[in-house]
Amino acid sequence: MPEFKAAAVQMRSGTSVEANIREAERMIGEAAAAGVDYVLTPEMTNILCRDRALLLDSTSAEEGNPTLARFVTLARDLGIYVHVGSMAVKLGPESVANRSYLIGPDGEIAARYDKIHMFDVDLPGGESYQESRLYRPGGEAVVADLPFARVGLSVCYDVRFPILYHTLAINGAAVLAIPAAFTKTTGEAHWHVLLRARAIETGSFVIAAAQGGHHEDGRDTYGHSMIIDPWGRILAEAATEPGIIIAAIDPEQSADARRRIPALANRRPFAPPVTPGAARLAVA
Repeated sequence: MPEFKAAAVQMRSGTSVEANIREAERMIGEAAAAGVDYVLTPEMTNILCRDRALLLDSTSAEEGNPTLARFVTLARDLGIYVHVGSMAVKLGPESVANRSYLIGPDGEIAARYDKIHMFDVDLPGGESYQESRLYRPGGEAVVADLPFARVGLSVCYDVRFPILYHTLAINGAAVLAIPAAFTKTTGEAHWHVLLRARAIETGSFVIAAAQGGHHEDGRDTYGHSMIIDPWGRILAEAATEPGIIIAAIDPEQSADARRRIPALANRRPFAPPVTPGAARLAVA
């Protein structure tokens, strides 16, 4: 498949959908002017807000969604693939999906993906995240064929579950999209390691677009959007401020990495360990 140019947009989304989308449009436009073929935005591009009532009031269902319509128009006008890392999409009066949209240059939605893994945790210092109280998790892995590569979709906390990325890779994904809004605390500890591990163990490019900085709702996100090659080398990296990173992607490098370290091909089924007198363990 041909080489292509990819961008990751780093944002600092607030509680105003209109302000967030204007900023996303501006940076996507800058990336397109730089000649990219594909651009990824972060998790919760349209709104980052802890106020449940405000978030529900600010979001819409997919059908007739004005934010989605603007991204569709943008992709068509710019003639590039616009991958909205995720946005809050209303499913009912009290629930939303954390949904990713990959939109083609023809203005058609090439793929949708709902975040599977919910981040439910109470952190030291009083931070608490209970995504499952508001967001309805997805249940299906998704890959999409672009003219230059097959892309595997995921969102943020999914990165801690390697089996998802193995599944995407063995189903042909040479590029893994990981939009995120990692907290500053967990990002400093794990972000680089997790992203490079997902690239190395699957022989895939990783494109990770992140939220970064101190947000209007009081949270702090880590930033450090990255593009990583199948050998685990960081091709481009942002700091904390909003901005764009760009790198050339050659899908043949993924095929080469998988030939040199055929971990996916060498996978074998195995029985779980059994201790005498103990129950047999399940294998996920």
